Amino acid sequence: MESLETELERARELSVAELADAIESIGFECTRCGACCKANDPPEGEEGTKEPHTATVFPDEVRELQGAAEETFDEEYDWRDAARPMPYGVSEGEAGPEGETFEWALQTDACGDCAFYEEGESRSDSERSSDDEPRDGGTGACTVHDSRPLVCQTYPFSVALGGTNEPMGEAVDREGLVRAHECEGLGRDISREEAEELAEALKRRAIRELEEAIDLRNEYEPRPDVEGVVVHDSEGAKRPDGTSLDRR
Repeated sequence: MESLETELERARELSVAELADAIESIGFECTRCGACCKANDPPEGEEGTKEPHTATVFPDEVRELQGAAEETFDEEYDWRDAARPMPYGVSEGEAGPEGETFEWALQTDACGDCAFYEEGESRSDSERSSDDEPRDGGTGACTVHDSRPLVCQTYPFSVALGGTNEPMGEAVDREGLVRAHECEGLGRDISREEAEELAEALKRRAIRELEEAIDLRNEYEPRPDVEGVVVHDSEGAKRPDGTSLDRR
C-alpha cells in the first residue's frame, strides 16, 4: 500500500480536465431528491431502523457551518449543532456513550437526516432567481448550501486514491479514478463547465482528505484515561463539544 504522502502527491497531480472527462462520461445532474442528505433505509429485504446520515466533516468545515448557520437563522450555533463524533468506535456504556473515534460526522436531526437539510423550499432557495432553479424541481434543499462541506459539494463522486473517503454505499460506476455512488441523478447530461467545477472540487476534496489523514496520524495519541467519548482529528484529541482535551 502506498504511503499517505505518496497518495497526497498523486492527488495534487490530478488533472482537472481528466476528472471532468470522467464526470461527463458518467453524467450527472442533481434532482434535489434529498436522498444524499437523509437517513439510509435498511438493506432491501432486511428489517430494522434507518441508519443515520453519516458524512465526514473536518474541523474547519464545522466552524464554517457554525458561522453560516448563525447568519442564516440569526441564532447561536455551537459545535454540537453542526457535528457529532463519528459513530464508529463509540458504544453505549453504563454512564452513557464511550469510546475513541476518528473525525466528525455532520449532525443529524431526530429522523436521522442531516441537520441542515429541509424538505421543500429553504431560505436560500427563495432568494434564487428563476434561472437558478434546477430543471427537475425537487423536494429538498440545504439551508447552508454555500458553506456545505466538500463531501457534499462533490456527491455522488469520489476519487479512488488510498486514504480518501467514500460516501456510504458501494460505487455503482467508475471511469478512471472517478467513482460514482448511488444517486438518481447519475447518467444525466452535464455541461462541460459544470463538470469542470465539480472536478475542481473533487480534486480539492482528495487533497484535503489526505492532508487531514496525515495530520491526524501525526497528532494521534490514545487516551484510555479519559471517560466518555474522545474524538481524534487533525487538531488533536477533543471532547464531543469540539473542545480540546488538553485545554485548561
